[in-house]
Amino acid sequence: MAKTSSVEKNKRRRKLVAQASEKRKRLKAIANDLQVPAEQRFAARIKLAEMPRNSSATRIRNRCELTGRARGYYRKLKMCRNQLRDLASQGLIPGMTKSSW
Repeated sequence: MAKTSSVEKNKRRRKLVAQASEKRKRLKAIANDLQVPAEQRFAARIKLAEMPRNSSATRIRNRCELTGRARGYYRKLKMCRNQLRDLASQGLIPGMTKSSW
């Protein structure tokens, strides 16, 4: 089980990213557009730099929905490998069985 503070911090980051995504997208479009004058592009870069770091999507860490574990994460199932194996062994995941040979 991951520390509760880490899980909560990640939830706050997700919320902040959702709030700031439109503004960040707009500023990036201005900053990368070569048709816009250099002064406006520079001003857009400055505004981007002034935004909170946690409003960037790259700061989000994928974590298991059940335990909060950050490693061994399967994106499609949104859980870590440990929980995936436990649930598959119990037969709670449709179409998945523990292999044996």
